[in-house]
Amino acid sequence: MAKEVAVSGVTVKAAGHAIVRDIGFELGRGEVLGVVGESGSGKSTLALALLGFARTGATITSGQVVVDGVDLLSLPPAELRRARGRKVAYVPQDPATALNPSLRVSTQLTEGLDPPALPRVRQLLDTVGLPSDDAFLRRRPRQPSGGQQQRVAIAMAIAAGPRLIVLDEPTTGLDVSTQSRVLDLVRELCRTRDLAAIYVSHDLAVVADVADQVMVMYGGEVAEHGPARSVLTQAAHPYTRALLAAVPSATHRHRLVPIRGRAPGIDDPRAGCSFAPRCDYATTACSTTHPALAAAPSGTLARCLHAEGVARTFLSVPRAPEPDAPPADQAALLSVSGLNASYHGRQVVFDVSFDLRPGQCLAVVGESGSGKTTMSRCLAGLHPEQQGDVTFDGKQVPPAAARRDSRTRRELQYVFQNPYGSLSPHRTVEDSLLVALRHYFGVTAREGRRRARAALDRVEIPSRLADRYPAELSGGQRQRVAIARALVCEPKLIICDEVTSALDVSVQASVVELLRSLMDDGPSMIFVTHNLAVVRSISDEVVVLSEGRAVESGRTDQVLTSPSHPYTRSLLAATLDVPEQISPR
Repeated sequence: MAKEVAVSGVTVKAAGHAIVRDIGFELGRGEVLGVVGESGSGKSTLALALLGFARTGATITSGQVVVDGVDLLSLPPAELRRARGRKVAYVPQDPATALNPSLRVSTQLTEGLDPPALPRVRQLLDTVGLPSDDAFLRRRPRQPSGGQQQRVAIAMAIAAGPRLIVLDEPTTGLDVSTQSRVLDLVRELCRTRDLAAIYVSHDLAVVADVADQVMVMYGGEVAEHGPARSVLTQAAHPYTRALLAAVPSATHRHRLVPIRGRAPGIDDPRAGCSFAPRCDYATTACSTTHPALAAAPSGTLARCLHAEGVARTFLSVPRAPEPDAPPADQAALLSVSGLNASYHGRQVVFDVSFDLRPGQCLAVVGESGSGKTTMSRCLAGLHPEQQGDVTFDGKQVPPAAARRDSRTRRELQYVFQNPYGSLSPHRTVEDSLLVALRHYFGVTAREGRRRARAALDRVEIPSRLADRYPAELSGGQRQRVAIARALVCEPKLIICDEVTSALDVSVQASVVELLRSLMDDGPSMIFVTHNLAVVRSISDEVVVLSEGRAVESGRTDQVLTSPSHPYTRSLLAATLDVPEQISPR
């Protein structure tokens, strides 16, 4: 029986080098293929190629993408444009940039219908679980929440009745509850509409939850492919195993293991296995022989010369002990009492109180809109409408950063969620650090350069990148530079606001382990996140916020193992984990 989707030999090149090479797979109706891998592995390039699209400077040089009996890559441009939406549709990572900010929701949905029909638009909104009343239809994209924006994007994608839907990181940055609703929607659409779906993600726990098949990409090629459970519990490729070792768990604490080295660039030599320089199983043959995609004992296809031996080795990730409780008589570094905050007179944070002791990490968790970022900005003096008492290092501090003394501003540093927005695009990496050094310490150029390089070395940014601009760095590198800028100020407290939310699992692991090592040297930390698995990995204590109120707090192991509040239990119920590894036979 012919499959709904049959992809073979898809290759995309840029500057004479392959970005994606010889990709093939098949999908039946209602099936979901999860595509995973680090940033730069070729996931998004493949996703766009399935629509017959390549970014500027790139070209689809070969291959077939057959959807519902039609090879999209063989169609003339005009027919291909008509096929997009009718045969294949695309849901981008960031719906806020994909939706036209000047058009109402109703207009954007009717554009995909022929003929435009308001009753059909209401039906689409009902299908994706959104209000279909006139008030919602009149909204513009900036007004709905992030989860609602993503559902509008999905409604637009299914409007013309495609047979294949490509979702490119659609839940990145969403809180666990909203993510759960989006995943339920994807599953329901595939089941009720017989849609085939490609789900691109760096989150292996999400892919384990939604996908029937998993394809692991590395260096633009398929590293491993097979049934989801086989790939994720009996991986036969060292790269798949390395990704799994980097994933945190909400049920137990273990040290995350980043993948050493870096992913290959498109112009790196490809004589042997592209993963060999980073692989614990590599032998001399791996550097000269390019492995084929072949059957492995676990029932997957793996591109590895040693797949059989790898598959027969149990992947064991050692658990780490839970942190010790601080001495009962230890003075708090930060005390927050009765904190309230408002936006334009509307209160959004209500009577929040907690203490943070030296050398400790306090996680602040909750859904989007729970008040996490507003509360953390209050602590940094960046939110104007606040009341309450904040005591730092034994001294009560004014609400506004401008009224705080220089020492307090220096010792309490904030690392923003988006480092590309917080680092000046016109300053090099080193210059961004030098600004802080000159402001707080008045150092000479030579001393500033020495301290800046030392801070970059501490966050594992090579000195050769010091003269680069933020746009020339990867997302993980930019986040490390933002952390280095905080470190040069010699802080006693670092507030990290969702600093790992958009990072792939290996980079996330390296950033989490970096932050853990920094705390060993002295600074305390407030870690704002919606990712309870990361919370389990890094924090000593946790405060759970719901609708601006602290509904539960305590030691991390106690709160995440035996939560007392229904809201905390609902967050844990929506938190996904990769399945347990199966012992090889």
